Amino acid sequence: MDFSLSPELETLRERIKQFIHDHVIPFENDPRQDSHGPHRELRDELINKARSAGLLTPHASEAMGGMGLSHIAKAVVFEEAGYSWLGPTALNIHAPDEGNIHLMEEVATPAQKERWLRPQVEGKTRSCFCMTEPAPGAGADPSLLNTTAVRDGDDYLINGLKWLITGADGADYAIIMARMEDGSATMFLSDMNRKGIRLVRNLDAMDRCFSGGHGVVEFKNLRIPATDVLGEIGKGFRYAQIRLAPARLTHCMRWLGQARRAHDLALSYVSKRVAFGKPLVEHEGVGFMIADNDMDLMTARLHIWHTAWLLDKGEKCNFESSRAKVVCSEAEWRVVDRAVQIMGGMGVTNESAVMRIFTDMRAFRIYDGPSEVHRWSMARKLAAGTTA
Repeated sequence: MDFSLSPELETLRERIKQFIHDHVIPFENDPRQDSHGPHRELRDELINKARSAGLLTPHASEAMGGMGLSHIAKAVVFEEAGYSWLGPTALNIHAPDEGNIHLMEEVATPAQKERWLRPQVEGKTRSCFCMTEPAPGAGADPSLLNTTAVRDGDDYLINGLKWLITGADGADYAIIMARMEDGSATMFLSDMNRKGIRLVRNLDAMDRCFSGGHGVVEFKNLRIPATDVLGEIGKGFRYAQIRLAPARLTHCMRWLGQARRAHDLALSYVSKRVAFGKPLVEHEGVGFMIADNDMDLMTARLHIWHTAWLLDKGEKCNFESSRAKVVCSEAEWRVVDRAVQIMGGMGVTNESAVMRIFTDMRAFRIYDGPSEVHRWSMARKLAAGTTA
């Protein structure tokens, strides 16, 4: 692996870094956000700033108006954007839109791309991905999918209940995973204002960085034309892997930026705060935590870059993305947890961004597959010798 960056990528990283510092961080205390994320007005203002700076939706293909970034380039850009919890929203690279854009580019028909994808890449619309269901439905085990799709003439009727649907409130369209009559799964596209689809409520969750929060969505005889099937009938689980494997990694990239922010704040604090006759950083216990933070940040970055390098080579990387998801989510969490501990009272109040990062990041070890499920999946593949 060559870890050097091209001059063009170095320049892009500096542009992102400066943009986040000058145009995004000043909005972190803007009142146009609540426990369910940035309001539409705040998101639109940030999107407009990124558009003016030529930084909007950089991961999309050039044909769609993006920069066509490689996975390595995304690792660099997404980490810098993630330095602020509003950065991914501003650049239109936050979940679930980032993963949905990738999936739509890979699977959607030309007509579907023009109808749903292009406005999304332009920052005019948002989307959600409707797969997770309350028990006993699909969660970490997608085979438990309960939402059904039944053929009715030239249409399909969708019935079921989804929850923890990120961005559902305010989304313009949804990608819906449903079980067919033969037991296979299929993805469907639907405008969110269609009759038969309803946002029941928003869940109160620990994190509050996602536009639209996390919703409960109900489908009652939602009629979807056959032209709005995403990809081929019965290949929903296969397409889910197309979306989820890279999406796990981009989560790691964005949260690495947040972890680095927390570490930087903690390091600045302990370098200035004096206790027992000397700066906190000179106390061995605190100094060790700062050093551990640096090692965890580098561990996460190396796993991200290695998996991104493999993806750029065309490898499937399901095993590697699981490994990266576990290693990064836990390493980045340790960094933020130590930052809170190091900063004491400052770390547990909103006097510092560290508290906000702490509450936002905890869920990362659960969504896109909890650490335990990824470990279980990896162990099975290791035992069977099928990691390649």
